[in-house]
Formats: sequence, C-alpha cells, structure tokens
Amino acid sequence: MKTTKTTILIWLSCLSSVSFAQKETNKPTNRPNIIFIMADDHTAQSWGIYGGILKNYAKTENIRRMAKNGAVLDNAFCTNSLCTPSRASIMTGQYSNINGVYTLEDALDPERPNIAKEMQKAGYQTALIGKWHLKKQPTGFDYFKVMDNQGIYFNPTFKTKEDWKDDGQTAGKVDKGYNTDLVTDFSIDWIKQRDQKKPFFLMTHFKATHEPWEYPDRYKDLYKDVEIPYPGSILDFGPEATGRTFKGQQLEDLENRWELYQKHPDTYWTTYPGMPFSINGLNSIQARKKIYQKFVKDYLRCAAAIDDNIGRILDHLEQTGLAKNTVVIYTSDQGYFLGEHGFFDKRTMYEESLRMPFVICYPKEIKGGSRFNQFVLNIDFPALFADYAGIPKPSFIQGKSFRPILEGKTIKNWRKYAYYRYWEHLQILPAHFGIRSDRYKLIFYYGSLLNMTGGNKQATTPAWEFYDLKNDPKELHNAYHDKKYQQVISQMKVELLKQKQLAGDDDANRPAMKEIIRKYWNK
Repeated sequence: MKTTKTTILIWLSCLSSVSFAQKETNKPTNRPNIIFIMADDHTAQSWGIYGGILKNYAKTENIRRMAKNGAVLDNAFCTNSLCTPSRASIMTGQYSNINGVYTLEDALDPERPNIAKEMQKAGYQTALIGKWHLKKQPTGFDYFKVMDNQGIYFNPTFKTKEDWKDDGQTAGKVDKGYNTDLVTDFSIDWIKQRDQKKPFFLMTHFKATHEPWEYPDRYKDLYKDVEIPYPGSILDFGPEATGRTFKGQQLEDLENRWELYQKHPDTYWTTYPGMPFSINGLNSIQARKKIYQKFVKDYLRCAAAIDDNIGRILDHLEQTGLAKNTVVIYTSDQGYFLGEHGFFDKRTMYEESLRMPFVICYPKEIKGGSRFNQFVLNIDFPALFADYAGIPKPSFIQGKSFRPILEGKTIKNWRKYAYYRYWEHLQILPAHFGIRSDRYKLIFYYGSLLNMTGGNKQATTPAWEFYDLKNDPKELHNAYHDKKYQQVISQMKVELLKQKQLAGDDDANRPAMKEIIRKYWNK
C-alpha cells in the first residue's frame, strides 16, 4: 500500500512539473528587438575601427562607441558589390543567381520569400525606413517609408503604402530637411509609436554615403585647410604597374562628371557640392591629387552625418530602456574605393569593394570590444535575424546564422571561402566571379553581359587574376603567371568550381558562359 501511495505521489508530482513546464513554455519569450542600420557605400577604410590612413580623420565616434560595446566583423563580404543586388541578398539570404536580382536594373519580386515576411509571421512588428532601391513595393513590412530609387539628399520624396508607385513613377511626398537626419527622425518616431506589446524589427537605410556625397551645412567647414593622406596606390594610372586585367573606374571619370554637371546644372542627373571645381593647368599627378582631396572630403563630411544619426538612435534606445534587449547592427551594403588603385566606385572583387564593415551590439550576449575574423557573407544576415527571433532558419535562405560566433563559440565546418560574382558587365569593369580564402584570391573575368539587364553588350577578352593577400594585402601584383603559385592556383580553380556549384550558380541556361570556360579556363 505504501508503494501505491508513493507511486501516486510521484505521478502527481510529475504531472505538476509537466504542467508548470508547459505554462513556462507558453509564456511569451523576451525576444530581442532588432534594428538593422545600413548605409550605402560607407566603406571600411572610412570607419576608423578598421585602421587605415583615414583612421584619425574620419568622424566616427558613434561607430567606435558601438565597437566598444559590441563586436566587429573583420571579414564580412558581399556576394555582388552593387547596391541593388546586395540589398536583395540581405532580404532573401540568397545569391543573385537564386533571387534573380543581378544588376542595378533588376527588381526584387514582391512575391518572393524574404526575411521581413518571416519576422512578421513570428509576431514581430516590422518597418523599413529610408533607401529601398529594389524597384517594386516592399513586402513583409507593417510600415514602410522609402525614397524613390536613389533619392536625393535635400528635401527628398518618400513613398508609403498609401501612395506607392514602382520606382521611376511620380509618387510620394516631399519632406523638408537633410535625408540622413530625416530617415533617423522617421525611425525614432516609428519606435515611439509602435505596438509595445510586440518585439520589433526595424530596417533603417541611409542614402549616404552614395554619390554625390552632399553633406549638411553643419559640416561644410570640416577638413577646411586639411590635407587628407593619400593611399599608396593613388598614382596607379593603369593596369601596367600591377598586371591587373582591366582599366577600372578611375578618379578622372569622377572629375568628368563634375565638369558635365557644371556645364549642364539644370539637366544633369544629380547635383554636386563644393562647386565650382577645375583642374585646368595641372599635370596628371596634380590633377589626380586635387580630385582625390575634394572627393574624400565630401565623402567624409557626408559620412559624419551618418555617425551623428547612429548616435541619436543609440541615445534613444538608452534613454527609453530599450538598449538592454535590442540588437543593433550597423553595416554598409558593400565597400567602396577611396582612391585605392586610383579608383572610385565599387563592383570589383578587390578588398576595398568586397568588404562590408559590420558592427553589432547586444549586451545580453555579445562581449564589448570583441572582434571576429570568420568569413561572414551578406546572405548570412537574415539567418542571424531569424536566429535572434527564435525562428528556425527558413529553407529559402542559403546563408547561415553566425550568432554562436558572436558569442565567442566555435562553429565546426564554418566556411573557409567566400564566393563572389559581379554580373553587370562593363568594358572598364568586366563581369567576373571568384573566391577568397584567408590568404588567396582567384578571380576569373569572363567579360560578357550574358543577356543581363544594364551593362555593356561589348565583350572583353576573358582573363585571370590571383593575389597572395598575406604578402600583397593591397593587391598590387597580379601573381597569376608567377611560377611559385601555379600549384595553389590549380587547387583554387578546383575550389572555385566547387563553391560556384554550392552557390547554385551553374550557368545551365547560358551556353555562352560554358563556351568561355571551355576556351579560357586553362589560359
């Protein structure tokens, strides 16, 4: 009888424990809010926290504040260094060949699955404010307020659900002020007015630091009478010195734009600050240096306004007590050349263009002042968002969450290669794909538009580049033909095809690509 009573007591105890556990499980979890702040072309060289010649010139106290309180990724890379494709990859977690956004002219299909839709399904309140640049109406957001196409810096037009028309069609309402300040105003207002019973997912996207780098009046005298240091390769005027296989977007092309704007200010596609500007009477070296000084000063002034507004967001979170349970990320959609190789713009697989600066704060999990060198790609970002939201990784996402890395844990079999493909072929910047390891980089410039939108239909001769990043971190010597690297290059070619396949990039419907590979792969 004692045994029976004991058994019953144990059984009741177990039932009670199960019931209690179920009640605990059914309680709403304290899932973090997520604020994903992204700039356009705000390259790592200008963040200060990555070192470099601009370290002591860039105004980035709030970026440094985030780095002090959170973690920095030293090897975050985009998979296609263009604004529209990179943003599509961040929304879908997919390479361009899967999500269908290859070039600047492509649109993200609103019916395609994306991370905002998944966050919404999981009970998050979602919002997108600022630059969208994916042409068609955003989906997955409870609220959005975005600029048409690129937007403009002063008195920009913003579109909402109520007045939406696809990019290129007149729509929206003009808001008076400076774009970066306005995007922050709207973001903070939305946070204040949100449904406080739900966790929130907010994407705050700045237009800055995209060309034409217009800055607010408060920074017009920043860097006055200051000479900004020059990158070591500022006087690279062509492929001859380094053995690279293409011309690239040189600084003189930027000066040509300034000149055209000055001649046709009322009809040119944009406006530029700090005019008039002239290089008349200067030799090529003097001219390039003068172009660089104006370009980089405008760029850094424009970036300074971003840093101000990151600070405003951080201050609001701290003042309202939200900081403790909010993941805050700041990144850029890709890198950008600031005179390295004599270039401006992006697009290529060189380090300045490929690298995405990235800093994240989440005091509950991430140790302040930490840095990580594992390879993270933009297709991983939505997997991270899902992880923080307690969502199993959606099947459409090709990337993977790096949350354990940010916690200081080791992930077995984490990727050792970054695969990249730039599709929008130009003669001065040929279409290419390649891989980067911790030491080596191999790039195949196949040089054909392959029926993509935009770009140039005139093909270039396919060519290879190879860099030893340990001995040549600035990529100043194309070592593809160096005898000592031939075995490594052969191994990298095998790996390149493997990574291409893993990305789902098989060129199955592109016979021209197959013929290029057949003819030039072993050249």
